[in-house]
Amino acid sequence: MATVDNKPSDAPEHCPGTQSESAGKVSACQGCPNQSICASGATRGPDLGAELVKARLTSVKHKLLVLSGKGGVGKSTFTSLLARSLAAQDPDRNVAVLDLDVCGPSIPRVMGVLGESVHQSGSGWSPVFVEDNLCVMSIGFLLASADDAVIWRGPKKNGMIRQFLSEVDWGETVDYLVLDTPPGTSDEHLSAATYLKTCPGLAAVVLTTPQEVSLLDVRKEIDFCRKVNIPVLGVVENMSAFVCPKCKVASDIFPADSGGAVEMARELKIPFLGKLPLDPLLARCCDEGRNYLTEMPDSPTVSAVTEIVKKIVAACEEQR
Repeated sequence: MATVDNKPSDAPEHCPGTQSESAGKVSACQGCPNQSICASGATRGPDLGAELVKARLTSVKHKLLVLSGKGGVGKSTFTSLLARSLAAQDPDRNVAVLDLDVCGPSIPRVMGVLGESVHQSGSGWSPVFVEDNLCVMSIGFLLASADDAVIWRGPKKNGMIRQFLSEVDWGETVDYLVLDTPPGTSDEHLSAATYLKTCPGLAAVVLTTPQEVSLLDVRKEIDFCRKVNIPVLGVVENMSAFVCPKCKVASDIFPADSGGAVEMARELKIPFLGKLPLDPLLARCCDEGRNYLTEMPDSPTVSAVTEIVKKIVAACEEQR
């Protein structure tokens, strides 16, 4: 599998890269399992996978990666809130969600479509619809049981992500494709960056929680975006405070002695999109697959989500 810097994942040290004229011919290539392929010049041709993805996603205006180097910060929860809010704010806006967390797909449960299955036709896989203008695709729909483990190495994950990006029939026009990702900066992220890099409208929203241990990993994610040329629309601080469901009083749960996401965004010179309060009712709605935005319309979290989504939409329009 080739990475975004055009080097195989199993390349030796000082690999010249698959696009180089010296690929497969220098001393560093000796013993590499890819030497004969690189030397033949086949790797210097166009990436057919990326071309298939680009052709399929021509109808998708904006591709939004929800990223965070840290696990447990609420990426899937935020993905669901973002997608549902985008769809609700404009009934004429078509929104799709793609679950790139191959080993831990939680989007089917969070979006309330657990147990559904996808169908394949001549035009590709048909996603599962949550609303008339909101659909979902996940590997969770392809598993025999929600308890089945996906035990795959990088190349298998890469192939699955390419299929998702190039073979799902999203429809004639999609305004926003929201991609939920796992923690880290490895296989799934590299595959998405490789296949989407030639597609217009690609950007990232980075999620964090206030404590320093989370911010440390999120800084790595922002550095990853810069290295692979993915524009960062901004940072969202999740679980910034606990809001009592009865009295609505906010209390800080996680320490933010360093200034939290606000200070990190200022330091790294990226926009700060807002804070999402911690609401136990939100967690319950996600567990049960219910739409939190309609279940708790008066919640401070819903108000915060609405303002954050407005900023994301404005940033996407500026990007165009």
